Amino acid sequence: MSYSKHTVSEPREGAGARMMLTRVRNKGKGMLVNPVFWIGLLALLFLAYTIVLPMVEIIKTTLLWAPQDVRVSPDAKPGSFTWFHWIRVLSSEMSSSMFYKPMLNSLCVGITVSGLSMLLGTGLAWLVTRSDIPLKKTIAFLAIIPYMLPSWIFSLAWLTVFKNKKIGGSDGLLQSLFHINPPDWLSYGFVPVVASLTVHDSVYFYLLVGVALSTMNSQLEESAGILGANRMTIIRRITLPLVLPAILSAFILTFTKAMGSFGPPALLGLPVNYYTISTMLYSSMRNRMITEAYVLGLILIVISMVTIYFNQKMIGRRKSFVTVGGKDGKKSLAQLGKWRLPAAGLTMLFMAVIAIFPLILLVWQTFMLKDGDYSLSNLTLHYWNGDSNPKIASGEVGIFKNEGIWLALKNSVTIALAASIMAAVFGLLLGYLISRGRKKQRLLSGFIEQVAFFPYLIPGISLSAIFISMFAKPTLLLPALYGTLSLLILITLVKELPFATRAGSSAMMQIGGELEEAAMIQGAGWFRRFMRILLPLTRKSLISSFLLVFVGAMKEMDLIILLITPKTGTLTTLTFWYAEKGYFQFTDALILIIIVIIMVVYFLATKLGKADLTRGIGG
Repeated sequence: MSYSKHTVSEPREGAGARMMLTRVRNKGKGMLVNPVFWIGLLALLFLAYTIVLPMVEIIKTTLLWAPQDVRVSPDAKPGSFTWFHWIRVLSSEMSSSMFYKPMLNSLCVGITVSGLSMLLGTGLAWLVTRSDIPLKKTIAFLAIIPYMLPSWIFSLAWLTVFKNKKIGGSDGLLQSLFHINPPDWLSYGFVPVVASLTVHDSVYFYLLVGVALSTMNSQLEESAGILGANRMTIIRRITLPLVLPAILSAFILTFTKAMGSFGPPALLGLPVNYYTISTMLYSSMRNRMITEAYVLGLILIVISMVTIYFNQKMIGRRKSFVTVGGKDGKKSLAQLGKWRLPAAGLTMLFMAVIAIFPLILLVWQTFMLKDGDYSLSNLTLHYWNGDSNPKIASGEVGIFKNEGIWLALKNSVTIALAASIMAAVFGLLLGYLISRGRKKQRLLSGFIEQVAFFPYLIPGISLSAIFISMFAKPTLLLPALYGTLSLLILITLVKELPFATRAGSSAMMQIGGELEEAAMIQGAGWFRRFMRILLPLTRKSLISSFLLVFVGAMKEMDLIILLITPKTGTLTTLTFWYAEKGYFQFTDALILIIIVIIMVVYFLATKLGKADLTRGIGG
């Protein structure tokens, strides 16, 4: 009997093993022919190479003695482990000036800018999306103009108006026309940095919150009104709680954005030694304290990650608030009554101050021969088409004759176009992976979704420092990329990838899988399905992604300020160089060129691709 049992069980065990092996083999074959697997694998390699490895490299650098450290410490042993650089930043004689004061300044700027942006951006979003205020389309269009402009354009406009005699040079508008000498705190430092960042970031806040407000059902508000609640009570008890997750997200994103901002603190803070973490990082790199700059960059990243984490925790507690239901919700607008026209007037005035006035001021200043003289007799075309004159701007020729500016223009357009096209396509592919891989490749798609968002957590100047560490020397299969446009395109692509991925995944989730299944039955391969079905259906999203990345790339300075060389300079970095020299006419002229390029591309995208940023980011 025992022999019989043994002989019967052996074939059964062998059959079970063969069945399991066949199952594994079939699953492996299915995975290899699944496009989601290959897209995920390629994406994983790209993200690991451009995000994970650089992070590991910079962390490792801060924990090792460098050859140049022998000049500052007798204990330095190049290549050995050390906490020296962290101790030097956090608890040495120079810690106060290098870290604690800049950190306190950054926190004050970030919190204040986020709070003011929340008030202005949320109020503007409510007026445009939830009230019967007139001139909505005009207000919405004017609102996106500051978003398309570099944040430091408002810093230049602020200097033009409020500059005093503390730093020297020409007088500001108030001093020149009205003989009013602004106090130092109004001309430089905390107040102007916060004011210029708030003007830009309040519009960013508006674009983020406007989407949530525009999709919210108004039945609860109407019911409260019927029960006798006044307008302020309805807003405080119903409207704000419903869109609180969007407001919290916008607040945190604005905070991290302001914390890592470089342009306004550099233009308005450095002249009076008002440092933030980002400007201290820049100064450390210029003073060849590279490893200390890496430490500052990592600290900025940690702060961003912590704030995003708390944002997710707070939103997670309020996930029960539903603003979009399965039924077609009526969206009734709040009646402003007698406040309708005054609200429209004040809003248009605010839009004029932040969108129109700075542009007029910049245009006028490009024609001023001498700074501080706003008379008609001082107007000239020299800064546009003049020849070299040693008495004007140290002999710099006009914009149209300046080869350096034409090279910067070519570089800017090349970087923006290349990064935008690649980000839009790559974002769509990652969106396909995220949406289609949730069933069969859930672990892979989930991991890639998280890693693809990670660059948003890294302030631009910190990511720039990371890429210097990674690509200043040959890495794996790539030569040293420092000093090439390829590195600027790569870092722009990586930084803008979160927006492109979000847009791509949103678009792909709206397309049912049955369309692909029908094409597969007809024998269509994946590439043909993607080109003939998915790409046409996601055309609008693709163009919106392209537009968002193009706008971001054309006005980008924080991200590339540490990476440019004389041959790879862009219009934005050239404007900063001219501003440091005090040649504000050239600075303003280059900004106008950037604005014209962005507006032309925006017009083409809206007309040909039906893209529309006035509906908000992510809308």
